[in-house]
Amino acid sequence: MSGDLAARQAELVAALVAGGPLPPGFTPGPVEAARRALLRKRAGDVARHWPLLAAGLGSAWPATFTTWADGRPTNGSLRDGWDLARDLRDRDALPPLGAEELAAREAASRYDGRRPPRPRRLPALARAGGAVAVQVAGRVRLLRPAPR
Repeated sequence: MSGDLAARQAELVAALVAGGPLPPGFTPGPVEAARRALLRKRAGDVARHWPLLAAGLGSAWPATFTTWADGRPTNGSLRDGWDLARDLRDRDALPPLGAEELAAREAASRYDGRRPPRPRRLPALARAGGAVAVQVAGRVRLLRPAPR
């Protein structure tokens, strides 16, 4: 019995946060409302970790994030924001404030998209959307802001 319950719970979680199919016995309307509410909550959590990215997108932030995150399981707020910023950069849609924040993060930490970010030990230079940041001795400095 507990194995069946665990399997049903896993199906429900997958439907809510990872784009999985609706499990049998659940009404679509309430599950969809809960899924949308969880995406909004997740957008708020990511905005707390990536305030400049969220501010740079302004009123488009919730829609931009939820469109990107819909169907993707979370890797945590920091990594979700990092992955979104990189995706926006790759599509030339990263706002200047987000570019500056991404450049600073990339100078300060290594992140390969699979494992959690790790602080850099050696000096590093990072660029994103025209912004340039450098990290020396654990301190990050923005050398050139992104063009506005």
